[in-house]
Formats: sequence, C-alpha cells, structure tokens
Amino acid sequence: MTPVPTTRTLALLNRESSILAFNRRVLAQARRDDVPLLERLRYICIVSSNMDEFFEVRFADYIEAARQPGAGVSNRDLEVVAMDAHRLIDDQYRCFNDEVMPALEREGIRILNHGDRNEAQRRWVDNFFQRQVRPLLVPVGLDPSHPFPQVANKSLNFIVRLGGQDAFGRENSIAIVKVPRVLPRVIRLPDEIAGGGQSFVLLTSVIRAHLAELFPGREVEAFSQFRLTRDSDLAVDEEDVVNLRQALRSGLTTRHFGQAIRLEVVNTCPPELSAFLLAQFALPEAALYHVNGPVNLVRLNALIDAADAPHLRFPPHEASWPRRLSRDESIFKHLSEVGDVLMHHPYQSFEPVVQFLREAVEDPDVLAIKQTIYRTGSESPLMDLLIEAARRGKEVMAVVELKARFDEEANINWAERLEAVGAQVVYGIVGLKTHAKLLLVTRREGNRLRRYTHLSTGNYNPKTARLYTDVGYLTADPELTSDADAVFQQLASLGKTRPMKQLLQAPFTLHKQMLRLVEQVAQAAREGKPARIVAKVNALTDVPLIDALITAGQAGASIDLIVRGACMLPPGIPGVTDRIRVRSVVGRLLEHSRVLYFRWGTGDDDEALYLSSADWMSRNMFRRIEVAWPVRDAKMRQRVIDECLVPYLHDRQDAWELRADGEYERVGPDGPSAQRALMERYAAGG
Repeated sequence: MTPVPTTRTLALLNRESSILAFNRRVLAQARRDDVPLLERLRYICIVSSNMDEFFEVRFADYIEAARQPGAGVSNRDLEVVAMDAHRLIDDQYRCFNDEVMPALEREGIRILNHGDRNEAQRRWVDNFFQRQVRPLLVPVGLDPSHPFPQVANKSLNFIVRLGGQDAFGRENSIAIVKVPRVLPRVIRLPDEIAGGGQSFVLLTSVIRAHLAELFPGREVEAFSQFRLTRDSDLAVDEEDVVNLRQALRSGLTTRHFGQAIRLEVVNTCPPELSAFLLAQFALPEAALYHVNGPVNLVRLNALIDAADAPHLRFPPHEASWPRRLSRDESIFKHLSEVGDVLMHHPYQSFEPVVQFLREAVEDPDVLAIKQTIYRTGSESPLMDLLIEAARRGKEVMAVVELKARFDEEANINWAERLEAVGAQVVYGIVGLKTHAKLLLVTRREGNRLRRYTHLSTGNYNPKTARLYTDVGYLTADPELTSDADAVFQQLASLGKTRPMKQLLQAPFTLHKQMLRLVEQVAQAAREGKPARIVAKVNALTDVPLIDALITAGQAGASIDLIVRGACMLPPGIPGVTDRIRVRSVVGRLLEHSRVLYFRWGTGDDDEALYLSSADWMSRNMFRRIEVAWPVRDAKMRQRVIDECLVPYLHDRQDAWELRADGEYERVGPDGPSAQRALMERYAAGG
C-alpha cells in the first residue's frame, strides 16, 4: 500500500520566501494602471515598511536559527531567502524610478534633485538648510578619540570620505553625519518657485548639496547615504523579572541598537566606503543592499499626504452604520430586545463599538468594564473612555499586552494612565501574548446582573478599522458573555476555568477543535457525504493543521484557503493536494478577518462557522491567548459566508492563486473585485 504523503514526506513551502512573495503581490499593486498614482506610490512605501519588519523580526530570527544545530535552517536556506530579498528590493526601486515617479511627473508632481533645481529653487533650499537643517547636524570625524558613533535602527546617516588635513594637521579621512529624526524627509517648495505643478525636495538631496559646508577646509571626495536595520525584538526574560512593564520600559531604550541585520547604501556608494561600513557593523557582503534612490522609501508617505491631487488617490469611502442598529437607540436595549449585531469593517463603521463603550461609561447601571488591549494606537477614544470609566468609580479591568511588537511604548503609557486612575491592569500570562479581542460590560438590570460583550477579529483601533477588513460582534448571549467573563477571570487570577460553552481558547481548546473539525469533514468525505472547508486567515504555517488539511483533501474534501500572507501548504500536487486551492487577495484594504467554515453533510446541523482573532500559526495556537466563537444564527452565518468568503473565491481583480512551486499567479485582471463590490454594496445602504 502506498503511504499517504503528509508533511513528513511532503516538502512544505518556505515561510520566509512566502512572506517575500506576499510583498511581491503588494508591489504588483504599484504597477497596476487601474490604481491611482499616489496610491501606487503608497504601495511602494508599504513594501518598504513590510521589508523593514521582515529584517527586524523574521530574518533576524532566521539568521539565529541558521546558527543553531538542528533548527532546520541551513546556510543555503539563508542565502536563498537573502537573494530573493535582494531581487524584490531591486524590483521595488525599478518600479519607483521607471514607472511611478515618471508618471507622477507627467501629472505635475516632481521630486527635484540638486541638478534639476533652478537658481531660485537653490536659493530657497540653501536658506532652508541654513535655518532648519544645519543647526541640528553634528558631523563626526573618526579618529581614536572620536569613535564610530552609535547608529540607531533605521536612522538616516551619511558616510563621507574627505581629502586634505583636518584643523589639527591630521589626515583622518572618514566622517559620519547622523541626520536627526525630527527633520522632515520630504519638503514641498513654495508654489511661486515650483516651476508649475507641485515640486518637492528630499532632505537627503538638501544635505547632499551642502555636505562640503559641514567640512570647511576639506574636500569631499566621496559620500553615500546609509541606513542600518537591526534586530528589534525585545529580549526580556519574563520568568526572571519582577515587573514586566518596568523591564520592557528599560528594554525600549536599547531596542534601537540591537544586532545589525541589513545595511542599505545608495548604488553610487564607493566600494571602499560600503566595505568600511560592513566591517564596522560585522556584516557579511550579502547583508549589503545597494538602492537606486532614497534609502528609506517609507518616508515618501509624507509626499503622498502633502500632494494636492485628490484625483490621484482612491475615492473616499464612507463606512455605513449597521442597518439593524439605530444611531439613537441604546445598544444595550437593542442587544437585549432585538438581538446580536454583526459588523463588517471597514464597510461598516467602527463607531458603534466606541458608542457601546461610551454608553457603558455614561450608564450609572453599568458596574464593570473589562477589555483586552493589543494595538489601540497612541491616541485612542476607547482608552480615554476606559480612563473616564475608572474615574467615575466603575470597576475597570484592562488586560494590556505589553509585548505587542512596535506598540510596546504606547501600551505601557496606557497601562500607567489606567493604573493612575484606579483601574485594575494586568499584563496577561507570562510567556503568552494576549491577542484575543474582547470587551465585556456588566450591567445591573433590576435585581440581576447582565453581561454584554463585543468580540472581534481585529484590534480596538479606530484608525486601522478604516483600513483593515475585520468582523465585530456585539451580543448579550448568556453563554458567550459567560465564556468571555471566564477568560478575563483566568487572565487575572491565573486559575483554571470551567469548560467553555461556546468560545474556543488558545492555548487550550482552539487548536484541538480546529483539528477535530477538519477530521470531521475528512470523515464525511470518506463516507461520500458533502465535505467542504473554506478558511480565510492571514497566514497558514502550523504543521499539524497543514497535515490535517492534506489528509482531508486526500479523503475527498473540497478545500479552499484564502490566505493573505505566508502559506506553507503547496496546493495542486496531483494525488496529494490537488483538492486544495489557495488564493491570496491583495487590494485597497488589508485583509485581516479570520473566518473558518466547515461542512460535513447535508443537514442544517452539519456545518459550523467560526470567527477568530487567531491565524493558523503555531504561535497563535500555543503561544498566545486567542479566542474563536461560532456564528450560530443561520441568517447571520449566511451573511458572513456571502460577504467574507464567497466574493473572495470569485475575485478576479485582486486575487492571486498559489502554485505548487510556491509562485503566485494573478487571476485577473478583469472580473469582479470582492472589496470593490462590498464597498459599493454598503455605500448603497447594503
């Protein structure tokens, strides 16, 4: 009997390569003629931001794994991923220089280099440099008493080779100029000297034109911008600290000076200068990235925001208010008398969530509010409302995830402000990130207490709620609210909880139940019953779940996976994964909702649909506090299917299909767009 291939015999796709493939799909958006020009530039900026995080986190861990015997990462694996990253970044700059910027120039939006600027423009730039830039620059000539300065993560710097002697008659030839982060990277020229249209200059060009002034009496022989990307993971031993908040606060001060991972220089950088920098940061040649343009394209977001050209941006989208929910009625009354409210963001407004919390704060019958805090942003109406609730004497419990990567400082600040007004603040469980999205309100109604809860696939962040697709759920269901309360009790007391009635929780029941449901579908397929799985997640890298999906497909189940980012399961291998299809949708909005559908027969009770905060990754299943909840109402379940799954399976404009070799092919370009259809539907009051 031929053994059934599983992940033990089937080569899975490389996770890091799959992350880079996602960024290629994002870059492809910058090449689409049907995308407005400034939005095409924004996609280029997004790729740069994504690649920064890739090097700061993923590739840093990958390098470390390659150093560990038995970790399964070889030097060759490392080389392949590094080469792929080099190709992607080269393509990104080609798109920037050869496609997007020439097209913007034809629209009257230009970035002027020093050689492009006329006399009036040069005078203005010189005046700007003398008043706004020069006073903040401190060039450092290197010698034994002037060591190489500390270079912060992702900061802008210049390296300069000087001729002649210094003021003391010595021939120190290398100098470093650190550029303060407070300086604007993109400067718009006044319209009266712009020469028609809108003209911008980059700070790098301003400094480059005045480098010689920083070294009077010396000759600037060669120079280059450079930028260093460092490992930015906060290394804190949670088991060995008394106060996690204080430990992380201390760690934030050193995060910017972690292990060097990548060095970016401009493509005109002389080899001896790049070699000097590589030696200084103890980096191999493969870590050097020559770029044809600014070393930090992320900062060009400032040009997108400053340009006066609404026709070159996506038309504004106004999120609609949920039809079942009146703006003027009490949300508590609606939930208790009418029923649950499901919201599909950003097609529907996030404001009802804010209103729900505001009503809880202002209602004298509300006694307690509990909320998880993962990524809320440095400015948050929700956090302001929690603080106000505590001031009013309500019992407020906030589970603040201090290790939400790159949001640590904002979350520490919120934790301190909440504690200052008497809120109970806890930081989840040692060793586990609290990634679940829960908001629980307890209200006195007559002689009883009643709970209301909000669950979500996404963060409590009104800004990202306008850009990310997520599903939010307001309910007074006694079982769901009781389960939510049990999660909060566990996070505070660290005690064991009773078995949940509806919620699935990682690291306890979520993974097991997902495996059980996949096996249930597989068994139905073996028995000749309808067997179907459709999973929409951001990433699929958990090996046991991949194994289970492969087995279910081989049993005859039809499986569609909508995976925005990294996917390690190779679909379409004859006789192995040919009943599994994987597609990725990359459009105007960031796909973020996690929707999990299973069917194992023909009856009404032979299907299940879960919404979740968790991706199908091992870290989400075993190293995070996550939740998933069932949508049991048949009409509401069908709505989720009709909006979150079916349109994405038929998308032909923004969809890509994954091949067995790990390459993605765009489905379109013509045909329906899931995101566009949903925007139009809700704009029309759907």
